[in-house]
Amino acid sequence: MKFFIDTGDVAEIREAQAQGIIDGVTTNPSLVAKTGRKYKDVVTEICEIVDGPISAEVLSTDLEGMLREGRAWAKVHRNIVVKIPLIPDGLKAVRILKQEGTRCNVTLCFSPSQAILAAKAGAAYISPFIGRLDDVSETGMDLIEKIVTIYNNYTFDTEVLVASVRNPTHVVDAAMLGADVCTVPWSVLQQLIKHPLTDVGLKKFIEDGKKIPV
Repeated sequence: MKFFIDTGDVAEIREAQAQGIIDGVTTNPSLVAKTGRKYKDVVTEICEIVDGPISAEVLSTDLEGMLREGRAWAKVHRNIVVKIPLIPDGLKAVRILKQEGTRCNVTLCFSPSQAILAAKAGAAYISPFIGRLDDVSETGMDLIEKIVTIYNNYTFDTEVLVASVRNPTHVVDAAMLGADVCTVPWSVLQQLIKHPLTDVGLKKFIEDGKKIPV
């Protein structure tokens, strides 16, 4: 399973890249707004750091607007994947952009039927938001299981990109279900590394190492 980092913070991206744990980046206007920087400037800098898929989101909700923004993003860098909302005009935009050679990440997916339509339209990635489903008393991981099963049944090329990840359990469950990608906040990426027994064991090794005669 590939790991993307879900952030607009360039410092977090640089550190995750240095750790060798990420394959790409997802951003959105809400994440970048926290930095106080221009969206395009942040995405352009990210493209210089990570050689992998970089998702950049359109802000328009009409077909012409999404196409205009999507084409502009595609010119920024060869690794850009255009994030398109899962709405009727969004599906149209995905189809047209794919024909033009631009990959799309269809975002805000909350049902298997939406995921089927995105794949039919030619999405490179589908982004089911599992944490937000959990927030409304649905089981987000059930959606991942259904989408993975459906895509495998029909050999769709669309990759399942698990989004709205809130904890390490989400990541492990997604991996067990065969999701292609998890996009994970920096805080959760660091939680994946930690285990109390690792800390205890390391402390013991260091203490015993000091007892060894030089």
